Amino acid sequence: MGFYDYAVKTPKGEEVSMKDYAGKVVVVVNTATGCGFTPQYKDLEAMYEKYHDQGLEIIDVPCNQFREQAPGTDEEIHQFCTLHYNTQFPQMKKSDVNGENELPLYTYLKSQKGFEGFGKGAKALMMNALLHGIPKESTDIRWNFTKFVVDREGRVVARFEPTADMNELSKCVEALL
Repeated sequence: MGFYDYAVKTPKGEEVSMKDYAGKVVVVVNTATGCGFTPQYKDLEAMYEKYHDQGLEIIDVPCNQFREQAPGTDEEIHQFCTLHYNTQFPQMKKSDVNGENELPLYTYLKSQKGFEGFGKGAKALMMNALLHGIPKESTDIRWNFTKFVVDREGRVVARFEPTADMNELSKCVEALL
């Protein structure tokens, strides 16, 4: 199975097939409204506005698995994002990205691009200290705002941890457009 064989649900329970994104560059990101990385919504929205007409799509999957930093309902999360960050990209139903109830899409994404570390710098050191008990070999999502980049052919080409420079994500997307 490939990227286009999966689907996710909207907050209203409607199924969105990844086939709908065929021929597009897609960023899939697990988000939270009460996280130190929440301001990345601003960068994601700016990238969406800049590149959407060239074929970029962003799929926002709110997730409450990391210290319960997305506690609201789907509607409350949507209101927060539009009010504070004017997000226009599609937001899906709050879902798990790890474990027994994880979205099958995330099982696939993680199988294509595993965890390779948080990089360098203060944020990376902080995340390594916070999550020191997780085996590095695990492909699991470590925290909110992990981003997967899918090219126009449906190949998962990159995984950006929340500590990654958002400019690097933007350069990756731009190169694929």
